[in-house]
Formats: sequence, C-alpha cells, structure tokens
Amino acid sequence: MTGRGIDQVLPNPVQPTLYEPYLRSALGYVELAEQAHGSIPRPVDFSYVWGDALAELNRQAPRYRIANLETSITTSEEPEPKGINYRMSPGNVQCLQVAGLDCCVLANNHVLDWGRRGLIETLGTLRHAGMATAGAGSDAQGAAAPAVLGTEPRVLVFGFCSPTSGVPPSWEAATDRPGVSFLADLSPVTAERTAERIRAVRRAGDIVVASIHWGENWGYAIPADQRAFAHALIDAGTVDLVHGHSSHHPKGIERYRERLILYGCGDFLNDYEGISGHEEYRADLVVAYFATLEPSGGLTRLSMIPFRCRRFRLERADEANAEWLRQMLRRASGAVGPEVELSGDSELQLVMA
Repeated sequence: MTGRGIDQVLPNPVQPTLYEPYLRSALGYVELAEQAHGSIPRPVDFSYVWGDALAELNRQAPRYRIANLETSITTSEEPEPKGINYRMSPGNVQCLQVAGLDCCVLANNHVLDWGRRGLIETLGTLRHAGMATAGAGSDAQGAAAPAVLGTEPRVLVFGFCSPTSGVPPSWEAATDRPGVSFLADLSPVTAERTAERIRAVRRAGDIVVASIHWGENWGYAIPADQRAFAHALIDAGTVDLVHGHSSHHPKGIERYRERLILYGCGDFLNDYEGISGHEEYRADLVVAYFATLEPSGGLTRLSMIPFRCRRFRLERADEANAEWLRQMLRRASGAVGPEVELSGDSELQLVMA
C-alpha cells in the first residue's frame, strides 16, 4: 500500500486531506511513524521504501513479480464515503516501477476509494507505466480478464475479491460500469463458475495464479470456505497457485496436490507504523515469497525472505525475527501445513519432503 502516508514522503504527493475519523491529514501517518522510529527524510527517492528488498529481488531474479496493490492512483478529490480512503499520486508511480512489478492485482477494498474516476485513472496510470493489471477494469469483461505475462509458458493472473474483505457489492464491474471482479460468496457453486471462467481462457501449458482478496485484517484462523474454495480451484485443474491477501500479517501456507496456497501474504508496504493495537501479530514483519513452479504447475521450491518495516523502509529481518516468523507460520498453517525451516541469512524455506 503505497498511498496515504507513503505517498506524502515521495517526490510528487497528492493533497494530504483525508476524510477519516482518526486523522484529517495523511501527514499525520508520517508523524506517527517518525514518533515510533525516527525522522524520515523528505522527499525520499522512489527506491527508498523498498530498502533492502531491491537487492533481494535482484539476487532472486524472479521471472515475474506480482503484487496486490491496495491503493487508488489518482488525483480525484471525490472520496467514497467509507471512512478510510487510500490514494497515491500518479506522479509517484515510478515507486512501483523501480521494484520491477510486472502485475498489480487491483481486486481489493481500496482500489475504488476515490470513485470510478479514480479507478479509471489507476488503470491508465499503470498501463502507461508498463505494468499489467488484473481483477479490475473499465467494464465486466476487463475486470474478468487475466493479466497475461510472457509466453511459453504464459502465466495468467486472475484477480478476485470477496465481500469478507470489506469490498462493497456495488463495486462489482458491469457491462456499462467500471469495477472489480467480485465473488459474491465462496460456495461450491461459485468455485465451479470461477473455474469455468478460467478454463475458457487457459490453454495447455499455461500457469494460472488466482489472486484473491478475502477475509479479515487480523487473525490466523483460515475459514473452512476459503480452504474449500482454494481446493476446488485446484481440483478442477484450473489453478496452480492461490495468492491470498487482505490480512495485515502473514497467515498459513498449504501445499495441496503439489500446488501452493498462500492464504494470507500479509502487507509488504503500508503506513501503519506507529499505530497501536494488534501488536501480537507483529505486522512490522513482512515476507517476500519466491515460488518456483515446474512447467506442469507443481511447486518445487518456496523461499520466504523476511523484512522489517521501519521509517517506511524495508530492512532485512535478523535471525531472531525470522525465527519468530518461522514458528508463527508453522502454527498458523496447522496440521495440513508443511514444515518451514530457517536457513542461512535469515531465509525461510518450505520443506518439500
């Protein structure tokens, strides 16, 4: 989430005015972070917030970099009356470019925070910046279409969002209305319809990622309907990796029929630093997930690199914090979860045995 407070420390911020009950200026989130960990230079360069993550991205050299982008990119001054409204200036989109993002998933509960005009501006800004999008569009067809990354194999990224994450049903895209790709529920019927949509686009040899915004912001429990929905998409032979998000902290992992399910990746960047409450979840600790898939879609390796966010900047986590994450992931994944081991340089690895 590169909006609000983070946007304010970048070179070209929008007006900081907010319409929240908590704060009336986005600069207040900068002040909270500074009170917690010290001053933040302003303006920072576009690479600042990524910190140590850029070197790790270069070291791992993933073929594709996919993220849930949980902010609108707009100069719109027409906020949705929902209480919390994220936005980032189009003039700061280079912050996303320097991280080399290939695809921004937009099916979430903040992409329309500044109305449909804000969504259209977001889509256009990302397109002109060379990044693919999934999960939102100028109409229903655009919202349903996957991002198509590369060839031989193609990687198809489908974005979906659930009302369980706070997405209003009115945000659903229609034939004459911009919006998001919306899942009314996570029932078996909806799972089958979703699989059919994917099957209509998927070709032999494609790798498919289902990126889903679902569930509450806090808590490690994995609802039964989420697990059943993820399993159904994999059982249908349509999805190779489920990329779940909405929780502000990492959640459990499952390897099901050789396919990877990330039930909640947690936030990677946000401006929550210095806000009290929910400290037990250690939301300052974040994870970059590097998944290696074989041509058939099966998972062969998952490396998880932990970072700590301080002063709106990612720093490599030390061994003690990495161990905390290892133990948490094991507990949160439950009986069906794979083992996680801590290797050198505070790297977490999924045990593939």
